Amino acid sequence: MTSYMDYTSPNTEFTADVNKSLLFKKDDRNYINVLSIKQLNTLENTSLLDIFLSKSNVVEPHYHQNAAELVYCIAGAAVVSLINPFTNELLHFPIMPGQVANVPQGWWHYEVATVDCTHLLAIFDAPIPEVILGSDILSKTPANVLAHTYCLNEALVKEALAPVKPQTFIGPPADCCEPSMGKMENTMAPQAMPYNAMPTSLMPAQMTPNGMPNNMMPNNVMPNVMPNNVMPSSLMPNTMMPGHVMPNTAQGAVSPHSYMAPMQSFGYSPYYVNTGSAQPYSIPQGPYAGTQVYPGIAASETVTGQ
Repeated sequence: MTSYMDYTSPNTEFTADVNKSLLFKKDDRNYINVLSIKQLNTLENTSLLDIFLSKSNVVEPHYHQNAAELVYCIAGAAVVSLINPFTNELLHFPIMPGQVANVPQGWWHYEVATVDCTHLLAIFDAPIPEVILGSDILSKTPANVLAHTYCLNEALVKEALAPVKPQTFIGPPADCCEPSMGKMENTMAPQAMPYNAMPTSLMPAQMTPNGMPNNMMPNNVMPNVMPNNVMPSSLMPNTMMPGHVMPNTAQGAVSPHSYMAPMQSFGYSPYYVNTGSAQPYSIPQGPYAGTQVYPGIAASETVTGQ
């Protein structure tokens, strides 16, 4: 790059305070400062973005039409994701302090912070980093064009894209309404366990069969059965009964008493039946857990480690 800067001019600048050059601010923990030739006129083919993010915040999908981008992690951790236009693959590169990810010029990409207090430095090989943002594409492309092109319902497209604001930069927006978790409360609460399904180990003594825990009940009053080692074989339940006349079932499948669980050698112990509500999914912990799991990644996509 040929410089036409007049270095004898009193307006020549050699230093700048990036902290005073705000590009975008979502809140006190999520903002971007910029340094380009507009802030430091002696810059040549270099510029940068100073990016601060809290966990799960995203530098929205975008591309730079005039520059490559080298993302350097100063603090925290992030995932740099990009689409390789030559292989049509979505790639993901987790980075931690001291590590970098390179995004060639014109490649679609985004960055996601996986921990709080993440600090990234994006360095460009252009005096001013130009950008085309996903939010601008979505908000400026007519809904009827999207609906017609992709065979979609135009009304639903308009409804879905209505909240998208141009120049989002860092998402989700500060006024984003997260899905309510209230509907999960009923599925998270365990249901009461019916008496017949409660194991005797969890059952109060006064509720055990016949009102006495089996381990304290004399053998001669054990419910419906006597220990096999003291019962005459002639009196063993069903042992002398032909299989074809076993009550309600084939021999040995259930107790002769159809309302009872099968008899055990030394007492009565009803089967445990798990009647608790199944939880369809756990409470979300954010788009990322650690640095190896990323929201929206299909099994066919590639995750690349360092």
